[in-house]
Amino acid sequence: MVTTVTSYTDSRNRAYSGQGFDGVVRVSYGSYYGTGVLLYDGLAVLTAAHLFANPISDGASVHFETTAGSQTLSASRVTVLPDYDPIQGNNDLALVWLSGSAPATANRYSLYRSSDEIGQTLTMVGYGLPGTGDSGTLNSYSGSPIRLKASNQFDADAATLKSTLGPAMGWTPTAGTQLVADFDNGSASRDALGRLINRVDTGLGQNEGMIAPGDSGGPAFIKGQVAGIASYIASLSRGNVHPDIDGVINSSFGEIGAWQRVSHYQQWIDQSLRAQYPNAPSKPEQVHKSVVEGNSGTTYGYFLLQFTGVRSDPNQSLSVDYATRDGSAKAGSDYLAVSGTLVLYPGENQAVIPVEIVGDTIPEPDETFYLDVTNPVGGSFGAGVVKLTAMRTIVNDDGGTLV
Repeated sequence: MVTTVTSYTDSRNRAYSGQGFDGVVRVSYGSYYGTGVLLYDGLAVLTAAHLFANPISDGASVHFETTAGSQTLSASRVTVLPDYDPIQGNNDLALVWLSGSAPATANRYSLYRSSDEIGQTLTMVGYGLPGTGDSGTLNSYSGSPIRLKASNQFDADAATLKSTLGPAMGWTPTAGTQLVADFDNGSASRDALGRLINRVDTGLGQNEGMIAPGDSGGPAFIKGQVAGIASYIASLSRGNVHPDIDGVINSSFGEIGAWQRVSHYQQWIDQSLRAQYPNAPSKPEQVHKSVVEGNSGTTYGYFLLQFTGVRSDPNQSLSVDYATRDGSAKAGSDYLAVSGTLVLYPGENQAVIPVEIVGDTIPEPDETFYLDVTNPVGGSFGAGVVKLTAMRTIVNDDGGTLV
């Protein structure tokens, strides 16, 4: 992705392995490709629905680049968000389900769940065509796709842009579902959203960037969490106001980019993932407190959270924070650490929290780790209860023990 202020060869624009972006992946479908992001449980990749708008015989695949090297996994299936509307750019999300374990070295990402994205700085990462803001995408680029990064700021809800521009904007985003940012070069003349809707900001200097072809489905991170999914770019004008530096839709200075707003779609994402966890428990008696590690890849150990406390409003969501904690088992080598926010939506009173157990063939003792659940919002655990804790044991299955 990412057209940038300086050349793509500038190290500030590269998303190298080991920098926290190893869960940003290339999603291929037939002769096309886009970008995606591995979600918090390692089960699926979140990307753009329009990558799959024209069904073909070839299946999708996901290419990882991590500190352990490159690996490509086929997709077992693709789920497109219901009511995807390519004309208006609405509901442009899809989940790509992996056929095998994602590399343990690939980052997993949680969702940005707050609705305060506008005005915040984002980091965009993707595999699209490189280029610069002065000249747009480098269409002559013939090398392998490279993972690039840049920053920007979410300036507005896309529906706000439509309400101001009216017919000058040829599509109608649903309010609250799309976030937009413009590509600034530090001058007022190229401040597209400043000139079009009075959201004045001249950019982030040499850190500024814009999504480009091939970045579709790529993440926009706020504080390391997935806040947006890259959807489209546009060159807009109103009367005599023409911010685009060259008047061509090519990710150059003065254009805008749009991302699907993940906080709006978090319920669909969460519940889609929960429905696909393999062999997940639905009752306390089904919970396995000991988990066999396996010989390779990752398997799931589950914690089942049942909320039996006081709920402030049954028609509102309830959330808790959770985080794993080492015992004798160590995060990274024995299991993959998780932390985040679990939301119980109206009508739900329980959900599983999966933890990936790392398989190996090294004889070792049985080992333990913990999950702590805190900070209930929209309810309480009960009088005087501030934290819930459970333990899991990883059982050695490698034919011996160490003492």
